[in-house]
Amino acid sequence: MPSSDKTSKPQPSGKPQRGGPISRSQARKRAVEIVYEAAQRGADAVTLLADRVGSVEVDPIADYTITLVEGVTARRESIDELLSEHAQGWTIDRMPPVDLAVLRVGVWELLWATDVPDPVAIDEAVGIAKELSTDDSPRFVNGVLGRIGSIAERLRAVL
Repeated sequence: MPSSDKTSKPQPSGKPQRGGPISRSQARKRAVEIVYEAAQRGADAVTLLADRVGSVEVDPIADYTITLVEGVTARRESIDELLSEHAQGWTIDRMPPVDLAVLRVGVWELLWATDVPDPVAIDEAVGIAKELSTDDSPRFVNGVLGRIGSIAERLRAVL
């Protein structure tokens, strides 16, 4: 694996910054934050993201963040259906909003990110829940994604 370069070349003026020295873990966390913010505002996450890409007022947005936000937005109906089916005793409306954003990104990675092993997608989502949500959230996120992960191969075949 290439080492991560912590320096960044300045972008020529007028060109949007799409990448940067941002790890995949940081990109995931940023995607969760954008998905969460869009849900809280009742806005479209891709539109919110588009307003920020290239803006000098926010940190550069990694390509993987863009991939995640676009993927979650495009598959949101399927993702929410799966979450409703596998979050035992929880409806989408009752889930803590941060946990819901973490789960949406986690499910997308589990089922549609072909270069991310299932255990990595689950571990990363649990780590984000530990950082951004309540003490009970990591266990909840792990349980829901674990149930979906256990049937991921079958789901990929039909989704």
